[in-house]
This record gives sequence, C-alpha cells and structure tokens, in this order.
Amino acid sequence: MAFLLGCEKVRVEFPTKTVFDGISLGVEEGDRIGIVGRNGDGKSTLLNLLAGQLEPDDGRVLKNGAVHVGVLGQADALSDDDTVERAVVGDLPEYQWAGDARVRDIIAGLASDIPWDARVGTLSGGQRRRVDLARLLIGDWDVLALDEPTNHLDVRAITWLAGHLKARWKQGAGALLVVTHDRWFLDEVCTRMWEVHDRVVDPFEGGFSAYIMQRVERDRLAALAEQKRQNDLRRELAWLSRGARARATKPKFHVALAQELIADVPPLRDELELKRMAMARLGKQVVDLEHVTVRFDHADGSSRTVLDDVDWIIGPGDRYGIVGENGAGKTTLLRVIQGLQKPTSGLVKIGKTVRFAVLSQHLDDLARFGDDRVRQVVGRYSRRTMLDGKEMTPGQLLEKLGFTRADLNEPVCDLSGGQKRRLALMLILLDEPNVLVLDEPGNDLDTDMLASVEDLLDGWPGTLLLVTHDRYLMERVTDHQFALLDGRIRHLPGGVDEYLRLTEARDSTRPGGGTGAAQSLKQSSQGCGTRLVDGTRPSASSGATEAGSRDADNGGGERLSGGEIRTLRKLMQSNERKTETLNGKIEDVRAQMAAADPSDFTALGDFQAQINDLQAQVDALEEEWLEAAEKLGE
Repeated sequence: MAFLLGCEKVRVEFPTKTVFDGISLGVEEGDRIGIVGRNGDGKSTLLNLLAGQLEPDDGRVLKNGAVHVGVLGQADALSDDDTVERAVVGDLPEYQWAGDARVRDIIAGLASDIPWDARVGTLSGGQRRRVDLARLLIGDWDVLALDEPTNHLDVRAITWLAGHLKARWKQGAGALLVVTHDRWFLDEVCTRMWEVHDRVVDPFEGGFSAYIMQRVERDRLAALAEQKRQNDLRRELAWLSRGARARATKPKFHVALAQELIADVPPLRDELELKRMAMARLGKQVVDLEHVTVRFDHADGSSRTVLDDVDWIIGPGDRYGIVGENGAGKTTLLRVIQGLQKPTSGLVKIGKTVRFAVLSQHLDDLARFGDDRVRQVVGRYSRRTMLDGKEMTPGQLLEKLGFTRADLNEPVCDLSGGQKRRLALMLILLDEPNVLVLDEPGNDLDTDMLASVEDLLDGWPGTLLLVTHDRYLMERVTDHQFALLDGRIRHLPGGVDEYLRLTEARDSTRPGGGTGAAQSLKQSSQGCGTRLVDGTRPSASSGATEAGSRDADNGGGERLSGGEIRTLRKLMQSNERKTETLNGKIEDVRAQMAAADPSDFTALGDFQAQINDLQAQVDALEEEWLEAAEKLGE
C-alpha cells in the first residue's frame, strides 16, 4: 500500500499543555482509522496536524505531494448569504452536477429535504451540518479527515454517511481519518483505531469492538494498578458481546473469546429490582397518553399534525428510547409527557408522585451558576443519592463522572461542553427525580465518559426517557425503543435497525415529488435512465438494474456456484478450529511466561516472540475468514 501522509517525531505544545511528545504515525492507502480518546487529549489537534492545518513545534509532518486532503471541522466556513445550491456545488452549472451520479447520490442522501434556494443563514444546525458535509463529499479527495461528522445528524443521515464512506473508494484505495464519539459509526466504517492519551497515540487493529477487546486484554496484563479501569472496560465489553454488535458481522471465534472474558461479569442491569424500587418511589401510574393529538395552526391557514391520536403508557421503571427524524416532534412529545404542552385533543394523565428532571441539549440550567466554582455548586448539596443499591455522596458522583481535584476549582462557565453535561447530569441525580428525561446526553462526551455515564444510568432506579441519535447509546441504556413516525408512536422490537427499515419502506411507497434538492435532482435526471437514491428507479427493460442489485449483494462480483459456497464454508469452519487451537497455545505460552523468572529477560523475550508468531498466524486465519464471509455476503 502506498504511503499518503503521516508525521515523524512530532511534538505539539500549547501555552499550558504539551499535547504530543515524539509521536510517529503513518496513513496508507486503504486505511479507515477512527480516533478516540478523552476530551482534551488532542484528537482534533492530531487531525489538524495530519491535514496540514497545524504546524508542529518539533518533528515534521509528511505528505505525498499528489495527495489531496478534505477536512470537515467541527465548525463550518459556509457563508450565511449563499444559497444551499451555491454552498454545495459552487459555481458548477446544473447540467454538470446533476449529470454526475455520485453528486446526485450525495445530495439525495444528505440534502433532499432542504430547499435548494434557501439561504444558509436560515438553516437549522442539523441542516447546516448536512450542507457542509455534502459540500465536502462532492469533492474528489484522496484522504478525508472528519471531526465529529455525526454531530447534529439524525439516525438516518448517520446511517447514510456510514454507507457512503464504506463505498466511496474501492478496496485498498483512499483513506479515512475520523474523530467521533459515535461508537456504532466507528464500528461500521473503521478498520483501525488510534487511541490518543497522555501525549502518545496507540494503534489498534479492527473497529471499536476490537479496540475495546484489545484494551481489556492490555489492561488485564498491566497489573493491579489498572484494575478499576479494566472493570469499566469489561462492563463495556459485556454490552458489545451481548448486544447488537455481536451479530454475524463478527467472526464467531471473536464472540466466543468475548464470552469467555466476561463469563464472571453480572448483567448490566437488574431490571426486576430496578422496577421494584421504581414502583416504591412512583406507585403504579407514571404517564398515560390517551388519544392525544397535537396540531399547530399557521398564520396562512395551514396546519401541521405532530402527534396523531397517540395512546402510550409509561410505567414505573420503564426505560424507553425515542427515535425519529429531526423535526418529527420528539421535543413536542417530551413536553406533552411532562405536562408543559397541552394537546389539541386527548388526555394526559400524570401520576401524583411523579417528579420530572430534564437534561436538555442546551444545558440552560447551568447558566444560573455563572462564575461559581464547581466545588461551590456541589457544596450546596449535602444529601446522598441511591445508585445501584448504594448510597453515593456528591464527591463520589463527581469522581465517577471523571472530575479531578483540579476541576473542582474551575468556574462553571469555563468548563468544557463535556464537563458541563456531566455536571448537569450529576446535579439532576442529586435532586432525586423519579422520571429522568435525557435529550442527547451524549453530546460532547468522549467514549470513556459515555461508558461511565452508561454505568451510572444502569443503577438508576426510576423511569428513563431518552432521545438521542447515538444508536449505540440508545440500545445500551434503554430496554425498549420507540419511533415517532408520521405522528404515531411505533414500538421497535428490532431496535434502530427496524426503525431504518420502516422509514425506508415508508419513503418507497410515497408518491414522487419531494422538496428542495430531491425535486431538483428528479427534474434534472429525467430521461437519464439512472437510479436515484430516494427509491425511484427507471424501467430498465434490459434488467441491468436488477443484475446490479444482485451483484451488490454479493460484494460486486459474480454469483457463487454451489461448489464455491461449500468450499468457502469449509474454509471458514477450518479456520475457526485452527484459530481455537492457536488461541489455546497462546494461553499456554502466557501461562509459562507468567511463571518464568521475571529477571530472566532472555526467556521472557523468547516467550513474547512465540506469542507474536502465534498471534500472526491467528490474524492471517481471521483475515481469510473475513474475506470468505464477505464473498458469502455474511
């Protein structure tokens, strides 16, 4: 693989902090790298450094001279006065961009519902983000460097973006660097991970799931000083193995290894005990919606129905996740549930003992603290709160949420976004509500802090309502998911995947037309004989479209014969057996290494060489297994 860009012995210093000290990294063609780490450890700095937007204080940044790098920052540089069309395609004439299937696909995937002639300054944050993404993705880049690309995107847009990035380059071409806290997205698009911490960058093979597994193993070997960190990661791994990511997309021997690692880890939540405690605090009734309709009338005489004859019962201890498109009415639904929004018709019954607490996206409640320091704010709370069957003081909660002693002296107004969100959550828990409403609680949090928040919520004995576009967080902390679709509440036994199927099926049955860029695309592609992303397709009497669809299901190659399928399945089964044998040998060598004289460096080196050799054989077998699985479409 050809070298694209990288850095050599780089040092980066800011006035109060050294971010990197002597790091050397390389990005090659075909790399799909996710960058993770704690807030403030330098993820965005690393991205800007490699993209050539930041000069190092020492060392050098290397780049192949012919490489073009496209960068998506956390803030855009769009002009408020430009139209959406100009912001996305610039001065290109319509026939030129509308005749390009790749450009049409990007616009349909990200901007189909945005008026093409609207001014950028009038767009919402989510619309503006999608316009900026479309602008970038239309470009022809060898490397894409994306900083929090999923911010402000809904579940459907995130899913589309993941699919686009996986198909953007052919195998072994292009490169992707992405900083995000969205763990599902990392698992979906990345084949390598870089962990930024303590002025260094540690590489890991595989996506987020593999990264977590390797971190667990690394910490297990690190000794007792890392025991607390190991336990947190093993709880995270328990979810990865038992939840949505342990499906057929992962090798069976990886799942077996994960099950072995977590054999002694208890379930994430004791659902029956939490419900029992919730009923003791709430009684039998929490919130009942009966035939609730909410309709907004506009000055021009038109109206929009947000909730349409909704019946929904929310009981004590229920942990519900709510998913829906931006603008579908999720915030309105939460306001109706809390009694803050009167329905146009229908009845809302709220239990007498219900005490709501809301963690909003904008953290408005923290503004009242102004320049007060964290220790002053926390000092006003003397009560303890019950979590996971244990009493916790405010200080213990602060520690659990990642605050250090130095953080206690920081003014609330000077805290980072992630710190403010964690402080707001802690204050809410100290107020001891019995119904907790969380609106995008994962914003601004790194993956380790998300795991800590999830761990905290696992022991919270009350009713939980969660609105988030982070599908990993949604399925991790809630027991049931619901979709707000066309004004109705729909239960999702299949989780977020079922929601995506429902919305795709709904859109495919809607009559042609549409608004904004989608309408412009359809008008511009009349007679082109090409398939549009929004579900419309030409008649194609030759059957080429159907053939292409079959090829796509099979990885873009020829259909496999029965003999080829049997051969591939035998190869997979053989590799599973060989891998199991090799893993057993690795454990044997590790046991010998543990029993060896710790001062005999020669023997220890020999043991490590044996482990490395065996692991290389395992990696080669896994690679063969994955290639066979891809050919079979598994």
